[in-house]
Amino acid sequence: MTELPIITAAQLALRNGQDKPQVWVAYKGVIYDVSKSRLWKTGTHYEHWAGQDLTHELPDAPHTDEVFSKFEAIGKLRS
Repeated sequence: MTELPIITAAQLALRNGQDKPQVWVAYKGVIYDVSKSRLWKTGTHYEHWAGQDLTHELPDAPHTDEVFSKFEAIGKLRS
């Protein structure tokens, strides 16, 4: 398995479904491409916004972090 590239918060922020066609979110230091999800099509999912770290928002979600297993991990968020 290859090492995931490091992606900065600024690079993540541009993948918000508005500035670039990619829709990315971060969770626990890993960045996921959610572009193919109909739920993230516009860069928003309920009160959550793409292009940012959603780690602290997950406790309010009606699902567990298992939801991220549906998406491709594409990078690691630079801390």
